[in-house]
Amino acid sequence: MAAELREALERRLRDLGIATVTAEHPQVFTVEEMMPHVQHMKGGHSKNLFLKDKKKKSFWLVTVLHNRQVNLNELGKKLGVGSGNLRFADENAMLEKLKVGQGCATPLALFCDQGDVRLVLDAAFLEGGHEKVYFHPMTNSATMGLSPDDFLKFVRSTGHDPIIVHFDEDIK
Repeated sequence: MAAELREALERRLRDLGIATVTAEHPQVFTVEEMMPHVQHMKGGHSKNLFLKDKKKKSFWLVTVLHNRQVNLNELGKKLGVGSGNLRFADENAMLEKLKVGQGCATPLALFCDQGDVRLVLDAAFLEGGHEKVYFHPMTNSATMGLSPDDFLKFVRSTGHDPIIVHFDEDIK
């Protein structure tokens, strides 16, 4: 299924006129495992957290720079769900909503979402002067880069309007 979804993603990006660069690498499940394979690719690399609120009413995909620490209590307050109310969602929920499994969370999967997932985006992706920003293309055995403007174009084409957070200022 991942191969078909990756092809569908690549087709969608082409249809939007978005140019990408991709590096194939061994399957990775953490940022630490990934970075040796992609450190030659200059730009903003991502870490993605798939979360739910305590009452399971909302799902959140939090996309931050790969080396950013995320305080879930502070983020919960910022998002209006309250401190202590954000949790990691289980893999079944991620498979249902984004069609990807553990280690593959990516905002590029938002084209599979039916409007249930809200994207929280680290402002540093857009304001950090990055030529490219990098994400998994529906598989954790590759990393795909695109310009920040094209990334936003793609996200908005999926019907998602990202919640842009300045983690350095807003979330301590």
